[in-house]
Amino acid sequence: MIRISDKISLEDWELTEQFIRASGPGGQNVNKVATAVELRFEAERSPNLPGPVKNRLRRIAGRKWTKDGAIVLQVDETRSQARNRDIARDRLKEMIVEALTPPKRRVPTKPTLGSKKRRLKAKKVRGEVKSLRGKVDPDV
Repeated sequence: MIRISDKISLEDWELTEQFIRASGPGGQNVNKVATAVELRFEAERSPNLPGPVKNRLRRIAGRKWTKDGAIVLQVDETRSQARNRDIARDRLKEMIVEALTPPKRRVPTKPTLGSKKRRLKAKKVRGEVKSLRGKVDPDV
């Protein structure tokens, strides 16, 4: 069981771990030992996650979210199977914690009268500078 917060914890049946062969460093050991972990979390079927949290989690997970509503994380950073397993669980926990906090509502604001006037004045000055560029007429 993974404890996310005071109210939310993930049950063991929601998580599936499968160990696969990893690419990368390890010498001859790479060909013999399955050290990479593939962690699968059934997010859509989880009774512990509220609906809005699942929606935010789907957006955060991105390509890791499968069509059947599971999150699949693959970790092969270290040579240790146990360490890769811990890293995968930590990443899943971080994603869920990020999904728990609802986004702040944007309060639309209007520019002040002073900022509008300053902007128009700057545009006018810039236009005058540009109008002075170009060929000089010798007759005038």
